Amino acid sequence: MGRKPDIIRTVVLIFAVGLVITGFTSLQASDDEPTASGSEAVIVSSVRD
Repeated sequence: MGRKPDIIRTVVLIFAVGLVITGFTSLQASDDEPTASGSEAVIVSSVRD
């Protein structure tokens, strides 16, 4: 029974690190410029039809 808090702390730490990494990658993605302009998006949608 003495080992369970260590396992719980490890799982919570891994989850927290995953959240931090996800947050940083989301910030990096939102800082980037959009890759497709409006005209390119229209061309792609018209090709699909």
